[in-house]
Amino acid sequence: MNNTLKNVFLVSLGCPKNLVDSEIMLGSLEKAGYAVCPTAEAADLLLINTCGFIQSAVEEAIEEILALARIKKDFPEKKLVVTGCLVQRYGTELQKEIPEVDLFIGTDGFQNIISQLEGLPTMSAPFLASLVSPSFVMNTLTPRRLSTPSHRAYMKITEGCSNRCSYCMIPALRGDLRSRGLEDLLKEVQIRDKTGVRELTLIAQDLTAYGIDFGKKDLNLVTLLKNILAHSSIPWIRLLYLYPARLQDELLDLMAENPRILPYLDLPLQHVSDRILKLMNRPYSLAETEKLIERIRLKLPNSAIRTTFMTGFPGETEKDIDTLAQFMRNFELDHVGIFTYSNEEGCNARKLPNHCPEEVKEQRRDRLMELQSSIAKKINSRFIGKTEQVLVEGVSRESELLLEGRTRFQAPDIDGCVYINAGKCAAGEIVNVTISEAHIYDLVGEIV
Repeated sequence: MNNTLKNVFLVSLGCPKNLVDSEIMLGSLEKAGYAVCPTAEAADLLLINTCGFIQSAVEEAIEEILALARIKKDFPEKKLVVTGCLVQRYGTELQKEIPEVDLFIGTDGFQNIISQLEGLPTMSAPFLASLVSPSFVMNTLTPRRLSTPSHRAYMKITEGCSNRCSYCMIPALRGDLRSRGLEDLLKEVQIRDKTGVRELTLIAQDLTAYGIDFGKKDLNLVTLLKNILAHSSIPWIRLLYLYPARLQDELLDLMAENPRILPYLDLPLQHVSDRILKLMNRPYSLAETEKLIERIRLKLPNSAIRTTFMTGFPGETEKDIDTLAQFMRNFELDHVGIFTYSNEEGCNARKLPNHCPEEVKEQRRDRLMELQSSIAKKINSRFIGKTEQVLVEGVSRESELLLEGRTRFQAPDIDGCVYINAGKCAAGEIVNVTISEAHIYDLVGEIV
């Protein structure tokens, strides 16, 4: 099979953690002699790594699969492979409903994609790899081809999640928490440092859970970060996904003392109503959340906080939304994503009474998004006239006349950006930019 399949076209959906899995598959394929192809029509292997977390992600994944299936119909010699969370969740049904697919692989087994592909010539029907509970944990020996620009990379420090939020499918799809070893992570950091990475983003379902499964008090996220600081010179270290109930002063103090750990905190709060938080199985209250934000701003006064809130959770009332809106006004968080509750099979929240109609969920989301837009514009306006460090991504996607970059307070592919309308530099440089304009999500400025 390896003699005939030499070009691969990849679609990677979902979160950065899924992107790392895609990079692992690309690394294995490249090692076996495959080349990444920019178009599906020119590829021999059509590969899609799916997200299946909520219904909207499921629908997006199905659309992408069917689009590639139409291409395969015109070129039946192509092989179509679907991997990831959607397969882990609905593999048996997909095997029956989409016969155009040659191979389905769940959230474990994708690392062995080459051996999985070798059996395809003998298969006359879609083959579904065993949907076992995931146990795979990558390491620095795992083949991987980075898909991010050369100046930044993601580093996945754990797999799975042992939190049991009532609305969440992740433990069922990804398995329980599995941390990578400290020494192996430091090897990866040093590799990224030597290759010129300027921003290393640590990712996990819950960064603050790192090391809990090892059962060692002295092995945690703070230990890892101290070692990264000591054994590398990467200037920007970004943390994505910090579980609010585990965010300790020790981490905040380390961030305050070390500007290389960016003052950017991604805290998925989900809600602030005590009653709804309890139904969500989130182990904190409104009062504790308020104290947490106050602690962060006391220790890191020049930091950005990003969060997500969910509207329309079963039993939610207008009073709960009023509480959430007042919290947003009081604390003016820098980046807020608002999502409607998705009633997923297999989640405990599905069994709760008093589900909200979809139009109510959307009305509440729109109300909060409108509120956040005014808050975000106000926050961004504070940057006008200030000079900020910006990591330059390169020529802007909006216009070849502009450069594009991000401040320390903007995460890649999640938040807004800085459009640079004067000055010269190369992608990957960290430059000083004086901000001249502020919009809801983006800033405009010139290099000084």
